[in-house]
Amino acid sequence: MARISTHVLDIARGQPAPGIPIELYRESKLIHSAVTNTDGRTNEPLLSAGEIPTGRYELVFHAADYLRASAGEPLFLDDITIRFHVADSNGNYHVPLLLAPHGYSTYRGS
Repeated sequence: MARISTHVLDIARGQPAPGIPIELYRESKLIHSAVTNTDGRTNEPLLSAGEIPTGRYELVFHAADYLRASAGEPLFLDDITIRFHVADSNGNYHVPLLLAPHGYSTYRGS
């Protein structure tokens, strides 16, 4: 089963980041939205099928409210957009966000 999934870890606090709204776009069209649960994950993959369309995708993490509530300092980051390409329609694309008040990182996970 091909899929696109994500999770968010607050690396400044060493724990999952709950309550972050996430949107998945393909070719600038919204195809799914979700909110991270107490484990920092969405309750289901953002996209899951026998095959997923190849092309350009965007994950938008609306992190401002979470950061404002947890950081206790002036806001630096707001919406975080990660653009990536799906080349394998049968692939598993796990795109986590490692989040801190003044920076973030991502990678293609498994």
